[in-house]
Amino acid sequence: MGYQVLARKYRPQKFADVVGQDHVTRTLLNALTQNRIAHGYIFSGHRGIGKTTIARILAQALNCRTEIGSAQRPTPEPCGVCDSCVEIRQGNAVDVIEIDAATNRGIDEIRELRDAARYAPARDRYKIYILDEAHQITEAAFNALLKTLEEPPSHVIFMMATTEPENIPQTIRSRCQHFSFHAVKFDDILAQLKMIAAEEKVEAEEGALALLAEAGDGSMRDALSIMDQAIASAPVDAESRPVLSTAQIRELMGSVPNTVFEHLLESVAAGESAPVMTQLNDLLNSGHSAQSLARQIVRYLRNTLMAKLGGEQTELLQISSDERARAARTALLFGEEEITRNLQIMLRTFDDLNYRQEQRFHLELGLMKLVHAQRLLPLEELLSSVSSGKPVSRGASSPRTSTAPARSASPVSHSSPASSAPPPRSPFGSGPVMQSVPIAESHAVSGSVALAAALPEAAHAGSVIPFRTPQPRPSDLEPLETASDPDSVPDPEPLAPVSAPAENTPSSLTPESVQRAIVAGLAQNGHASASQLLSTARLTLEASSLRIEVPGIGKKMLALTVNAAAEKIIKQELQRVGAPTRFMVIPGEGVAATSSVAAPVQGSIQQAALEHPMVQRAKEIFKAEVRSVVDLRSK
Repeated sequence: MGYQVLARKYRPQKFADVVGQDHVTRTLLNALTQNRIAHGYIFSGHRGIGKTTIARILAQALNCRTEIGSAQRPTPEPCGVCDSCVEIRQGNAVDVIEIDAATNRGIDEIRELRDAARYAPARDRYKIYILDEAHQITEAAFNALLKTLEEPPSHVIFMMATTEPENIPQTIRSRCQHFSFHAVKFDDILAQLKMIAAEEKVEAEEGALALLAEAGDGSMRDALSIMDQAIASAPVDAESRPVLSTAQIRELMGSVPNTVFEHLLESVAAGESAPVMTQLNDLLNSGHSAQSLARQIVRYLRNTLMAKLGGEQTELLQISSDERARAARTALLFGEEEITRNLQIMLRTFDDLNYRQEQRFHLELGLMKLVHAQRLLPLEELLSSVSSGKPVSRGASSPRTSTAPARSASPVSHSSPASSAPPPRSPFGSGPVMQSVPIAESHAVSGSVALAAALPEAAHAGSVIPFRTPQPRPSDLEPLETASDPDSVPDPEPLAPVSAPAENTPSSLTPESVQRAIVAGLAQNGHASASQLLSTARLTLEASSLRIEVPGIGKKMLALTVNAAAEKIIKQELQRVGAPTRFMVIPGEGVAATSSVAAPVQGSIQQAALEHPMVQRAKEIFKAEVRSVVDLRSK
């Protein structure tokens, strides 16, 4: 017999030999044991993961002539030695008909199949039809098969294998048992490749087999096909055994060692453009295509993101242990948001390369965007500098020097507005980065809370873009303090510890004393906006809960101001004074304020917003103009 490729030579012949599909094989074995045989099966999933293989094994088990429980067949597994099993394995069984649905997809072929299904099998127990690539069958052909599939003769069983189950009509799927196959895990593919290398007497490095398993991308057949090619191109040792090395596999596949991408992203994290361009030039001059490099960078960034999210040992990483460690090291250079932004930039670059002529230029531009994206200020830091008048500390000429996993806003010192830095510009375009800022006012202040609502949406994946309609995200950003003077804004600091024991006992609690404690606690921990807002609220103290009604504010602004962090402080203060910790903060329609606060700004809301110090500071930094003002107090 001539040479057989590895994918056919080591094709599983029993359910126990199938790798990575335990949920399917277990169900089918139980069905055989209980004699609960369906008349239709759909096997769907990724390519090269065993759909047609399991269909053949099931056909062998159904038509096996050896009795279950005998010495040759103690389990429902096929015996593999009877005439039926041998013929099915060789592909010449009369009663098991394999049809390529990609070429026999029309209504005429299905009519012939339907007519032939009426006749009893020639020798075996069942007449079995295996339809490969069943999603290729036309809708009219499926309709012709519908009645036969719903009520087939007792001796007919249909098995359909497909990679696109959504293209099979629902009327067909509802009449069959549907098994969704899983992509084979990296470790399972690697173990299978080690076993085959030992059987084939191939000397293979661990890293070489790991590369083959990773290249399989969840498909056992793909990994075995690449391994076949690698063995054919491998040098032989003194004993005429092929030797697979990591370098040889990389050269064969045209891939770049991930150490290159690790160094590349180190230069990106340091904000060094020249080394990035030099490394890219070396790779392109070595014969690697721009599209292949972009694809590999995307995969490496994806692995880096998974390492950032789940750690080095997460199941989200289907790579070798060495590559896991490398991805974890790279993840330490960036924050989660930065890796996500870098991945999005490279995905867009990769998409652009599919229809661009000058692919090298677009890849270089994409990598330059990665470098420039590291110079963007975090929103928290930008807002702190706006509210305090502190100069922006990072511009286009001052790349990031810290490689901490995540950045947070540092405490703001009150500096003079005279000390200012050049305004930050978007690295991906020219012109002002601010065009329209919706402004609102709340009580004595106009504009600051709405500005805080507008700013979180001002960051895009790779650039700073014009402000949009406010979409508050309280978990990401604290509302700015509503003092009319920016110098009076307290520094954002960690929550202050409880400084004194409770002055009130549960019997002496009053709404006024609870309100004073809440207002003081919020102000002390940097939530001046929420503190001022709740100073006008009316509190209703009940047996097991507290009701806080805030007048003159809509639900959106209330949720932005009294956010999760503020609610945590309120709960701490309630515990400290001995009040019920269950509370709700709701807008109060027509409720009078219980404490004296400054009167709302009179006159034009447009004029009040434009005169606000924070708006003036924002206009100065962004070199922009305010085109419209929206009053959000009643929203």
